[in-house]
Amino acid sequence: MRAAASEATDAATFERPGALAQIASADCWPVHHVIQRVRALHREYREFLERPAAAATLAECLVVTDPCRYTAPDLFRKLRWGGLLVCVSRHRRRIDEMAPALCASGFDIEAPRACVRKPLWGLRLPLLSPQAHYIVARKVHLLPPGEYSDRFTYSVRLVHHPAAPDGLPVVLKEVPDLRSVVERLQRKFPQTPVDALERRARKFTEKIFPVFLTRETGILKILQERLPPDYARRVPKVIQTEKDQRGFVRRLWMTWLRNGGRPISQLEFARQSADLLRVIHDVGGIIHLDLRLDNFVITEHGVGFVDFGSAVRENEDISANPLLSGLFQELMRTSQIQRMLYQMTLSGHVTSDIIRRSHQKVDKAVDFFYLAVQFNCPHANPDLVDLIQYDPSCPEAHMLARLTAEILRPADPARPTFRSAKDILHGIERIQLRLAEQRRNNK
Repeated sequence: MRAAASEATDAATFERPGALAQIASADCWPVHHVIQRVRALHREYREFLERPAAAATLAECLVVTDPCRYTAPDLFRKLRWGGLLVCVSRHRRRIDEMAPALCASGFDIEAPRACVRKPLWGLRLPLLSPQAHYIVARKVHLLPPGEYSDRFTYSVRLVHHPAAPDGLPVVLKEVPDLRSVVERLQRKFPQTPVDALERRARKFTEKIFPVFLTRETGILKILQERLPPDYARRVPKVIQTEKDQRGFVRRLWMTWLRNGGRPISQLEFARQSADLLRVIHDVGGIIHLDLRLDNFVITEHGVGFVDFGSAVRENEDISANPLLSGLFQELMRTSQIQRMLYQMTLSGHVTSDIIRRSHQKVDKAVDFFYLAVQFNCPHANPDLVDLIQYDPSCPEAHMLARLTAEILRPADPARPTFRSAKDILHGIERIQLRLAEQRRNNK
């Protein structure tokens, strides 16, 4: 009777609201004791397990008590990048089989297999007490090994580094190997001969990728030097680089801006994004040029931007370098942002002269054009669904949509009101004031 009551207490303790998502468990005692062990391993784990509950599309932490029911790729798709997976089983063999499957599917093992025993009459008896085995793994790859996406061209994964703050993982971004680039090109151009693909892939791995990774390193260092501290921590910080014999960066270690801050409203997302862009433009002197929603994060410090590989310094003379000039000309023709700007200009959705003139050019207007479009569809990035409170029918969504229309199609296209990220920030702040006044009047 006492043992049954103890198990009921354990279950109630474990099932209390929290960010922890448990999959299919009717077996509470090992989970309860394993979680106590995991909490003690690292402060980060305690934060994962004690964070307030959220109806998460992607989990920050999963506990699986029957590993045989799930494949490693299934679990990969349920977790955020950097999320933790705790596998628990009474059968040691199942844990031993799960570990290599996870490593082959985009995880790293953070804590090797260990064992807990269930107390009997308040004692853990080596031969009599039931035992359970567990491992702790982390999702370290953006995509499962062997999968490709247009969103990610470099090899990017989370690793541990001795210089990392608080012992947390850092991002390792490196030039991909020749084989993976050839495979990616084969998927995109299946009719092209292999030798032609290899020549193109070699150009990417030996010239294009190292050049852009070297530039990104320099841009991030400039931002860390120039931005105020509260803004500098919302862009990655360089920790270490590894260069080839020509001096090009081939591996870049930088701080990890983890998605997972407290949820914010759509209006606050727009305000923080415009404010960060204002500081990057006006204080940092940097133009991002690739502000797709994939490159936004919501961290504990607020909205951040990542992937500065296409960024340029303000007033930088790209034409002075023939290689860079050719690469940026190609980028200006083919980037998603430039294609959208061209189509929206043709259709009449963009009439502002300052934005239209930025087509196929390195210009700050490219950044604030795309920002004005992006904050009206924040859930287009699935990683942000749980982090931005968005209701397209609410007043703030309608006001932001009208603001975007004013930015893109001003009453006087030759003299638009919105000519910078700072102007957009002021427009968002005016919306905040109007909403606050409406709330006061409704009381």
